[in-house]
Amino acid sequence: MFRKAERKKAKLRLGLVGPAGSGKTYGALLVAMGLGGRIAMIDTENGSGDLYAGLGDYDVCTLSAPYEVQKYLTAIKDAERAGYDVLIIDSLSHAWAGEGGLLDQQGKIADAGRGNSYTAWRQVTPWHNKLVEAMLTSPCHVIATMRAKTEYILEENERGKKEPKKVGMAPVQRDGMDYEFGVVFDISGNHTAQVSKDRTSLFDGRVFQLSKETGETLRAWLETGAEPPAPPAADTERAELWQWYLSHFGDAERAKVAILEITQGRGSRDWTAADIAALRADRERIENVRVAEPSSSPAPDMKTETPASVIPADDDPPEEKVKEKIRALTGPEGLYLTGGDLEAFLYDLTKKTDLDNMTMAELKKVEKAAREERGKDKR
Repeated sequence: MFRKAERKKAKLRLGLVGPAGSGKTYGALLVAMGLGGRIAMIDTENGSGDLYAGLGDYDVCTLSAPYEVQKYLTAIKDAERAGYDVLIIDSLSHAWAGEGGLLDQQGKIADAGRGNSYTAWRQVTPWHNKLVEAMLTSPCHVIATMRAKTEYILEENERGKKEPKKVGMAPVQRDGMDYEFGVVFDISGNHTAQVSKDRTSLFDGRVFQLSKETGETLRAWLETGAEPPAPPAADTERAELWQWYLSHFGDAERAKVAILEITQGRGSRDWTAADIAALRADRERIENVRVAEPSSSPAPDMKTETPASVIPADDDPPEEKVKEKIRALTGPEGLYLTGGDLEAFLYDLTKKTDLDNMTMAELKKVEKAAREERGKDKR
């Protein structure tokens, strides 16, 4: 059914493309501060995100090689759960062309004989799509920097002599990535920006330097319009989640405490899509714990069973004990797995990269595998 077109309030999806030294990170921070709110940065540029701490308050999550898409997805999800308003991904190029990025993975799959260079994309493309979907559906404003393929051209200077000039070309990302953003700025070596895509029509024909005012201008445009509709069945799902927690605890106050901890203190009217997803995951985790319990155990009492989020510290829940065993088995005294190596170990077993998102069955699977690997290492 057709309806009358109506512009609605929206979240920013901004791409910044430029060669090395053009000021992508600096410009992204200025725009983010103009947008306002809490700012998070995913930094793959060897700590460059910390260099501009004097500009204002923002938090940094540093990713190191291998730059797998799974790491980006985990960091994006963490930022959403923490309630950040603006998320900077600096840089998105590493997920494509960095060590462990999608191009690297595609080449390794082809070299390993699990397909030719063409069929290997069948295993890689879904991860690219997941990354795009995570950025497009995030409740945060998203600013992504991308390195530009560069080349030098000869240009006549003010003295009439030819001199080389570095210019940026296409972004270092999969072809067509710029289509996923609402606004794309190309930044030159002299730090000036020019729009190459602009759904706002605010910057057509302008050449300027990115600033806080750029963010303020974008925010004013984004906030002009009708309120976006709630996700389909969102109200029904809120009610169902509340009823489930109420039934699980048998007490409204205890249910409220558990929910507020997961949603960072947001009431049901203010739940984001990420909050609803986190509550669903928590419910699934609790239900999976019940299923994983030995059949000889009595059925859990719906009115007295308490999830990890509200159990007293001196009464360790079973899943926390399993997590501690895994950390001991995989840590410095175990398999010597940390950082990306540990995430790869977890992902190979469960398709997840952190312990907190695993069910009890998955945790036990990881514990068993770690014990077996540790036994091999000792032999």
